Amino acid sequence: MNNILYVVGTPIGNLGDMSPRAIEVLSSVDFIAAEDTRVTIKLLNHFNIKKPLINYFEHNKHSKGEQIIERILSGESCAIVTDAGMPCISDPGEDLIKQCEKHDIQTIVVPGPSAVISALAVSGLETGRFCFEGFLSVNKKSRIDHIESLLNEKRTMIFYEAPHKLGATLIDFYKYFGDRRLSIVREITKIHEEVIRTTTKKASELYADNSLKGEIVLVLEGKKQDETSANALHNAVEYTNRLIKDGMKPTDAAKEAAQVYKIKKNDIYKTIIANNKSE
Repeated sequence: MNNILYVVGTPIGNLGDMSPRAIEVLSSVDFIAAEDTRVTIKLLNHFNIKKPLINYFEHNKHSKGEQIIERILSGESCAIVTDAGMPCISDPGEDLIKQCEKHDIQTIVVPGPSAVISALAVSGLETGRFCFEGFLSVNKKSRIDHIESLLNEKRTMIFYEAPHKLGATLIDFYKYFGDRRLSIVREITKIHEEVIRTTTKKASELYADNSLKGEIVLVLEGKKQDETSANALHNAVEYTNRLIKDGMKPTDAAKEAAQVYKIKKNDIYKTIIANNKSE
């Protein structure tokens, strides 16, 4: 087991999901790199595993990554874990894998629970093709840029979201994607596990108050090939109005929306003018 980095999946809630192989590997390595040693020590104690821990997270990944690599190169073996689920996915462990590749260090994965795949499996949406988009940025511009890049995405999309930001995200989903099917999966494998199969419109109305708590995964329907032109026009007009509100000239806003939604600019512009006259 020398000179190896093991990528070990751990439970995302229910400790009964810890695999015998994960227990065996964590018991056998020389040391464990953990996102939060306080969380990991509780897991290790539950399974009576006594191993040295080194903290490895976003803000120390460069310095600690070098230490971990040096120790592995000197003949030790290491297991990397995150607080819950599979490490190295939307996680600083991704950098450690790259460092191992650079130094020709063998990496072995010990699969475990994944909130992404688990939520997708119970979402009721298409599972044949999907994309994982992680967390949306708290920075407004980065957040909107991310959402806009997905407006024509046909695959099912999966997002992580914090409960205190859920309301704003649901509102943005309806504003930008229109009314699509959405599954809100929360507290996976925990006591209050829940799957809410709804739509972006209903969700933005019911849960904008951030009343849902716990770890949340959002599974959003991709753009349908047969999406009606009326619905597409509605979304394009809404998008154009947002751009105008942000200070863009109406003609320029309609032009940008036309490129995004693949609709004639004049159709969008005429609809906006008609709507304004009727108000």
